[in-house]
Amino acid sequence: MNMSTADHLSERQTLSAITQTMPAAVRTIAERCTACGLCRKDCRFLQDYGLPVDIAAGYGSAPEASRAAAFACSLCGLCMVVCPAGIDPAAMFLELRREAFLTGGGSIAKHARLLNYEKRGTSKRYTWYALPKGCDTVFFPGCTLPGTRPKTTGRIYQHLQANDGKIGIVLDCCSKPSHDLGRQEHFEAMFSELCRYLAEAGVKKVLVACPNCYKVFSQYGRGLAVETVYQYLAAGTMTVKEKIGGTVTVHDPCVIRTESAIHQAARSIIRSHGLTIREMDHAGNRTLCCGEGGAVGCVAKDLSGQWGLRRRHEANGDPIVTYCAGCAGMLNGLTPTVHILDLLFAPEQTLAGKMPVSKAPFTYLNRLRLKKKLQQKSTGAKTRERTFEPAAAGKGKNRKFLRPLMLVAIVAGIWGIRTSGISGYLDQDEFRTLIGSLGVLGPLIYMLIYSIAPSLFLPGLPLTFAGGILFGPFWGVVYTIIGATAGACLAFLISRYLAGSWINAKLSGPRWRTLHQNVEDHGWKIVAFTRLIPLFPFNLLNYAFGLTRIKFMPYALATALCMLPACIAFIVFSSSLLDLFKGKITYQFAIGLMLILLVSLAPVCYKKFQQKRVRVERSSSK
Repeated sequence: MNMSTADHLSERQTLSAITQTMPAAVRTIAERCTACGLCRKDCRFLQDYGLPVDIAAGYGSAPEASRAAAFACSLCGLCMVVCPAGIDPAAMFLELRREAFLTGGGSIAKHARLLNYEKRGTSKRYTWYALPKGCDTVFFPGCTLPGTRPKTTGRIYQHLQANDGKIGIVLDCCSKPSHDLGRQEHFEAMFSELCRYLAEAGVKKVLVACPNCYKVFSQYGRGLAVETVYQYLAAGTMTVKEKIGGTVTVHDPCVIRTESAIHQAARSIIRSHGLTIREMDHAGNRTLCCGEGGAVGCVAKDLSGQWGLRRRHEANGDPIVTYCAGCAGMLNGLTPTVHILDLLFAPEQTLAGKMPVSKAPFTYLNRLRLKKKLQQKSTGAKTRERTFEPAAAGKGKNRKFLRPLMLVAIVAGIWGIRTSGISGYLDQDEFRTLIGSLGVLGPLIYMLIYSIAPSLFLPGLPLTFAGGILFGPFWGVVYTIIGATAGACLAFLISRYLAGSWINAKLSGPRWRTLHQNVEDHGWKIVAFTRLIPLFPFNLLNYAFGLTRIKFMPYALATALCMLPACIAFIVFSSSLLDLFKGKITYQFAIGLMLILLVSLAPVCYKKFQQKRVRVERSSSK
C-alpha cells in the first residue's frame, strides 16, 4: 500500500537512524525526497514500485528487493527534471544496479543477449579505427546506426570527409550497456582504453551519431570534446537538395533530455526540408523514454512496452522523426518512425516508409561489410582493430590447486573402491569382452563421441582414459588418435567456415594474437609445437587455428603426429587403471606413468629454455 505524504514525513526520524549505512545516492533520496508525487505522475515504474523514498526506505530492511526494483527503471531521468527538490532518483537506481552486480544480484542471464551485443561491438572482428594524418576529430557512429543503416553511415562519413579530409572514423562500442547495467569496473576499463588511445593519437574531438554515445563521452570522455553530427550538420555544412511538405513530430531521446542545443539542431535539420513540426506533449527536457532505456525490456517487457504505447498515443498518427537509431527501431514497430539521417538523403522515400532498415542478424553482417569498405579506403591512415579486454577478476585464481586436488581425488577413489568391495566388479577383461561383442560398432561409437567432444568443449582426458580401459594399449591409441584428430579438424572447420566471428570475439587476448602471428610466420611448425607442448587449452586451440591462414591438410597432419606422444602416454597408463583400483601395479601402469611425467615435463623444459635464451640475449647485448 502506498503511503501518504504525512506518513512519509512522520518516518523521517526513523529513517535517519539507518541512512548512514546506505549507499550515498540512496541516502540522498531517503533524506531529501519530500514524497510530493510529481515524479510518479508520468512514470509507470514508480506507479508500480512506489515513490523513490519508498524504495530508499525499503533498502534498510530488504536491500535485495530494492536492487531488483532498480532494473525495472528505464533510467530516463524524467524524475530528475520534474523534482522540485532537485534530486535525481535515477542516480539511486543506477547505484543500486552497481551494488547488485558487486554482490552477485545482477541479472546476468536475462541481460546476456545485450552484453553479448556489446562484446561483439568492442571485439577485434567488429572494430575499426582509421585516423588520417593530422587527424584531431573522429566520427563515432556507435553500434546500431552502422548495423541498421550502413549506407547512411557511409554517406555521412563521406560528407564529413568532404568538409575536412582529416576527420577519421571509429567503429566501436562505448560500452554503455555495461554502464547502465551496473558493470562499472568493466565499463570504465573498456571506455578508458578507447579514450586513451584516441588522446594518444592526437584526437581532440568526437562527432557522435548516437545520443547514448554522446552521454558517455560527455560524462567520461577524459578531456575529449564531443558534439553530435546533428549540430555539425545544422551549422550549415550540408545543403538540402530536396524539400518536401508535411507535418511530423519529434521524439527526443531521453538520455540527452537536458541537451537543448541538440534538440534545436535536430529541429533545424527537419525544418530545412520544408517540414512542419508538431510537438508532442512530452518533448525536450520532458521527453518520454521509447521503452528501450535501462534494458528494462530484458526483465519487465510489459513495463517497457508502456513507454512506447504512450509515445504512439502522443504522436497521434503523425510520423515520428528521431535522432537515435535505437529509439527508431523501438518505436517503428508501434507507429511510423524514421531516423533523421535517412531524411537527409532520401526524404520522400523515408517518410513513405520505404527506406531499407536492417534488423538482426543482418545488422551484424552490415557492420562487417561497412568495416571492410572502410578498410579498403583507409590507405595512409593510422588504423587498428581493438583487441583490448579487461583482466578477468579471479581468473586462474585456484588453478594452482587443481592438480593436487586431482591427485587426492584419485587416491581417495582407489581407497573407496578397495574398502567398499566394488573392486571385485572391475574386471578389465570382462569390459573388453563386452566391447568386443559389439564388433566394429564399439570403436565407431567411441571415435564418433571423441570427434564431437572438442567442438562442444567437453574434456578429452576422461575419453582418453576410457579408450585405454576399453580397448587396451594398442587399439586404444589407434582409436583415440583417430577420434582426437577428427575432433580437432571438425572444430577447425567450424571456426573457419561457420562461426569465425563468434570465435574471434572469444579469442582476443594477447596470447591468441601472438599465436596468430606465429602461425603467419612459421605455419605448420606452430601447430606441431603447440601439440607437443600444450601451452594453450586444447579445445580453444582447435578453433584458434581455424582463424589463421594455415591450410587444412598441414594442420591435420601436424595435429595427428604431434598429439601421438601424449596419446600413447595416457592410453598406456589408463589401460591398467582398473588393475590399480584392484591393488595390482602392472608394468603398463609404470611405463604409462613414466611417459606422462615425460610429457608433463616438456612445458617446464621449454620455459627454462626460454628463460636461459633471454638471459643469453641480455648478456650479449650489454
